Amino acid sequence: MAAAEPVAGPTGPEPMPSYAQLVRRGWGSALAAARGCTDCGWGLARRGLAEHAHLAPPELLLLALGALGWTALRSAATARLFRPLAKRCHLQPRDAAKMPESAWKFLFYLGSWSYSAYLLFGTDYPFFHDPPSVFYDGTPGMAGAAGHRSRLPAPGSFYGHSIYDSVVMPAPSRGTLILIVSSYAFRYHNVGILVLFLHDISDVQLEFTKLNIYFKSRGGSYHRLHALAADLGCLSFGFSWFWFRLYWFPLKVLYATCHCSLRAVPDIPFYFFFNALLLLLTLMNLYWFLYIVAFAAKVLTGQVRELKDLREYDVAEAQSLKPSKAEKPLRNGLVKDKRF
Repeated sequence: MAAAEPVAGPTGPEPMPSYAQLVRRGWGSALAAARGCTDCGWGLARRGLAEHAHLAPPELLLLALGALGWTALRSAATARLFRPLAKRCHLQPRDAAKMPESAWKFLFYLGSWSYSAYLLFGTDYPFFHDPPSVFYDGTPGMAGAAGHRSRLPAPGSFYGHSIYDSVVMPAPSRGTLILIVSSYAFRYHNVGILVLFLHDISDVQLEFTKLNIYFKSRGGSYHRLHALAADLGCLSFGFSWFWFRLYWFPLKVLYATCHCSLRAVPDIPFYFFFNALLLLLTLMNLYWFLYIVAFAAKVLTGQVRELKDLREYDVAEAQSLKPSKAEKPLRNGLVKDKRF
């Protein structure tokens, strides 16, 4: 694509588009970019990497050390905080084994989302109310460079820690790791803040729901408060998944990256690569939402009764107690007991 100078944005926020406008304008901008890219190919990709990708060895070392640091911190928190708490609360053995992981993820995602919320609403950044502004006054290869660069290494190293620390890492987490590291390398920090804010909230609610599932049956008694909190957390999880990931995310982030980015930075590097990753993330969000809808349908029709948690990596339990097809767990970690 021919080089061009970036342009400043309008004085007021651009109205959020509809789904139809997103498809029409985004597709039109992508087609125009493809037709105007006369020198597209591996040569342009290599030049783009050489000119715009900045990931120095010290930064890679920082990500690696961060992943090891998260692993060490989790081990210490599990041994000195989470397991003693599970023992003190007399959790059931199965729940006591799973509680540390959910508690660890809950604390991280809560802190990560809170910091993103602070940057978006506690500072003068207009990215949430005016998403196209993530590219205003940017330069090719440094679009949105004014954002907090320190925001992306923490979640990037955390997902790296998840690969090292978990037996199985879900495909969405792997895609998120690639997106975070690529955004960090190309200095797309501002849009990264918005993406993390719109996704971390669902993880907070999911882990909160799991924790209440573990604590509702403890000490030989059933605690209705935790059962109620688990049910409300499940409902809020489904609602936030749709509102944040399937409504705000495409209409704010995808519209800004697919359509508005070319207006602000006509020669924006790796336009198709990053938009392909964001579109893939949207499709995965839609795919998992179908599981949530199917789960809600079973609840409404009375096919399920008691909320509980299963993990795909419970290998030992899976070998000794294999569920039937009718009891196959949903892959988001939440299932319900069947009514016999």
